[in-house]
Amino acid sequence: MNRINKKLNEDKKLLSIYFTAGYPNIDDTVTIIENLEKNGVDMIEIGLPFSDPLADGPTIQASSTAALKNGMTTEVLFEQLKDIRKTVNIPLIIMGYFNPMFQYGVEAFCKKCQEIGIDGLIIPDLPVDVYHEEYQAIFEKYGLINVFLITPQTSDERIHYIDSISNGFIYMVSSASTTGAQSGFGTVQTEYFERIGKMNLNNPQVIGFGISNNETFTQATQYAKGAIIGSAFVKHVTNNGVNSIDTFVNSILN
Repeated sequence: MNRINKKLNEDKKLLSIYFTAGYPNIDDTVTIIENLEKNGVDMIEIGLPFSDPLADGPTIQASSTAALKNGMTTEVLFEQLKDIRKTVNIPLIIMGYFNPMFQYGVEAFCKKCQEIGIDGLIIPDLPVDVYHEEYQAIFEKYGLINVFLITPQTSDERIHYIDSISNGFIYMVSSASTTGAQSGFGTVQTEYFERIGKMNLNNPQVIGFGISNNETFTQATQYAKGAIIGSAFVKHVTNNGVNSIDTFVNSILN
C-alpha cells in the first residue's frame, strides 16, 4: 500500500507541510524533511520551483525565485533525495508544474520518483482529462498517487469525476485565490467545506491555502482529514532558519 493511503487510514487529523526545495539554501532540502518528520508532521509536499508559479502567492513565488537562483533543478532535487528513505518514513509528495516534468520526460520522471521513494505528485496545471487519458497508466505503473485540486468554483460533476479517478486524497483549496496565510475561514468557506462533506466522496479531503496557525488548522480539520500549510511555514523558515522547525510545528499542533 502506498504510504499516503496508509497515513490516510490512521485515526488522526493530518498535518501536511509544503516547502520549496532548495530554499532558503540549496542544501536545506533534506534537513527540512528530516526535521519535519522528527517533529510530528504527517506528510510533506516538496515544492519543485518553477519560474511561473501561477497558483502561488507572493511568499512561495519569492521562495521559488530564490531556489532557482540557488541552482535548484529537477536533477538536483532527485540527487538530493536519492537516500531520503534511509532516514524518512512519512509520505513525500512532489508539488510542481507540468512543464519541468514534461521536459524531463513524464515516464522518466515517474520512474525516478519511484526509485527514490516519492509517493505522489501534485501538478496544479495538468488538466484532469489530460492526466486521465494520457498519463494515468504511467503514474500507476510507478505506484504514484496524483492529487487533484478542487476549489469553491469546481462543479459537483467535475468533483465526482476527479473523485472517480483519484486513489489518495483530494486537495480542497479553501478559496479561489493564490496561496497565502489568512486569519480564519468565513461563512462562504465553511459552507463550501460542508457542501463537499455531504457529497460522500470516496477519497478523503485535505484542505490547503490560508492555513497558518493552530486556529485555522483546527477549523479546517473539523471538515477534512487534514490540512496543508505552505506560505506560513516558508515565512517561518525565512525569518528563523531551518533549525527552528520544532517551534513552528509545535505552534500548529499544540
